[in-house]
Amino acid sequence: MTHTVNDAHTVTQPDSGTSTHLTVAPVAPGTGSLRPLGIDKVRISGGFWGHRQQLNRDAIIPHIARWQERVGWHANFDAVVNGTIAASRTGREFSDSEVYKLLEAMSWEIARTGDQELERRLQAIVDRIEPAQQPDGYLNTRHGNPGQPPRYSDLEWGHELYCYGHLIQAAVARIRSGHHDRLVEIACRAADHICDTFGPTGLAGICGHPEIETALVELYRATGQSRYLRQARLFLDRRGRHSLQDIEYGRSYFQDDIPIADAQVLRGHAVRALYLAAGAVDAAVEEQDRSLAEAVEHQYQRALRRRTYLTGGMGSHHQDEAFGDDFELPPDRAYCETCAGVASIMVSWRLLLATGNLGYADTIERTLYNVIAASPSTDGTAFFYTNPLQQRVAGQPSDPDEVSPRAHAQLRAPWFEVSCCPPNVARTLAQLATYVATTSTDGVQVLQYVPGEISAALGDGRHAHLSVSTRYPDDGEVAVTVVGAPRDSWTLTLRIPAWAEGATVEVDGKVAQAHAPSHTVHDAAAGSRITLRLPIAPRWTVANPKVDAVRGTIAVERGPLVLCAESVDLPDGADVQALRIDSTQPLRALGDGAAAAGTLLAPQEDTEQLYRPDAYAEDGRDIELPLIPYYRWANRGPSTMRVWIPTR
Repeated sequence: MTHTVNDAHTVTQPDSGTSTHLTVAPVAPGTGSLRPLGIDKVRISGGFWGHRQQLNRDAIIPHIARWQERVGWHANFDAVVNGTIAASRTGREFSDSEVYKLLEAMSWEIARTGDQELERRLQAIVDRIEPAQQPDGYLNTRHGNPGQPPRYSDLEWGHELYCYGHLIQAAVARIRSGHHDRLVEIACRAADHICDTFGPTGLAGICGHPEIETALVELYRATGQSRYLRQARLFLDRRGRHSLQDIEYGRSYFQDDIPIADAQVLRGHAVRALYLAAGAVDAAVEEQDRSLAEAVEHQYQRALRRRTYLTGGMGSHHQDEAFGDDFELPPDRAYCETCAGVASIMVSWRLLLATGNLGYADTIERTLYNVIAASPSTDGTAFFYTNPLQQRVAGQPSDPDEVSPRAHAQLRAPWFEVSCCPPNVARTLAQLATYVATTSTDGVQVLQYVPGEISAALGDGRHAHLSVSTRYPDDGEVAVTVVGAPRDSWTLTLRIPAWAEGATVEVDGKVAQAHAPSHTVHDAAAGSRITLRLPIAPRWTVANPKVDAVRGTIAVERGPLVLCAESVDLPDGADVQALRIDSTQPLRALGDGAAAAGTLLAPQEDTEQLYRPDAYAEDGRDIELPLIPYYRWANRGPSTMRVWIPTR
């Protein structure tokens, strides 16, 4: 249907009657090996992630909304309307995008829970955004208004298209959850403006921060309007043609150094690179461009093999928030921006749906438990922006009433000058159910282990209904009860993590060994009980010797969790730099972590002597070393911490 929302501009919207089977999910490809299930088809009923979804609803989303109001980011839209924006604007050039990410988080949370008070608050923000949009669809509080820089005069750093991307993704959340409202109208009007301005005969530019590409593809999927897909592909094809000005970090920072399909590995600014990869996979899937999809998959796979931290975090450079070279993974200088973790999940999920490779669900699991879960504090009112694997100096608590510099916060902070990470965490937690399971023509694939219900339509119209009971990751047992099953042939596939050597699956009393990446049960009848047992005993992990920064050290994992040593658990609060660990002794489970044999070195007499001519003996005392899940560190006050511990 065509819907006029402004006398000067007409936008094309989806017709609410065109589809009775919305996929209530942020990613809904038109084709692929596997299909996602929507929030309405998967219910997380508790456990690790159920608790965090409740925290997101009760604390994280309200906290973000309060801070955005407090620092004036919502009021920026009011100032555009009343003509004072040039003098009064607050926030960085991309602060509009954080408001839009909040709207997306709210939208998925409303879809998940039907929270009408949250709906009211969402509409109140939209009330302030709508009047700030110009008649032709342009919408930005940093550019293009009286007294401000002209539109699109700084494509390198202006982030106008990036902001539109997050606006569109919020609108897609509304469309997918059955709302065709003013937020959708605003976003469609903005998308049409983008196509008119940057189309084949318009400005031949791209955004310094990729994001618009994946948003436009998803809007195409949600509306059926092919111009959005064409524009996304145009932006992708322009990338790597030196459209942007060179900078001190080089054009690779923007991924504008070489065309996407010619690159061998992800490089430059980590979040930018991963958002671009997600958009490229989206477009390749819709256009059935196998060569582009394979090129991006190769780049991502190499990044996973050579440029990814044990936690799943990406980005080892602070100065440019970028990937380092292969095997350049210093734990104490790990940047591992939380947003890069979100973006890596986005790429993994798209590749999983496209290829059917369940190994990507391992990457998603690792990143969820060790990056996303690590960012918010236990009360949901403070966040990590960066996620180092070693903290040398016990930081000072952040002032709960002050904005914190993002890279300098040594403990979680309530808000940052650049607060892209908190709303990214919020939208990820709100949509989390969509990562739990997928379907294919003849089966259901359970990918993440959470307690709850899964209702799945197979590709041929048959249905399966599963009930899952588990305490994972505290316990490795996952019980799946088939509540309803197709009458004829079908498959139930359970992901087996790569670390789970010795896993077993019991089906109606019969036990079989299970091996990564998956175990498939055929033709389970209604009433059948399938019990997966994953060995989550603590285990040693060593790095490739090419990772110079951690040579001579060892790490401990337990199930999907990376563990760490924190100074608050050491005698007299000793520094973790004084630790040595004995990897010849067995580990034992301790709560949700582990205990290892260790040594606490005695202080050196001459602490000022940086180098010595010969090797020297280190005196110390033996201790039992407690190790806790990395995601829990820094919740008990200032501390030092390390994941990779020197062996003795």
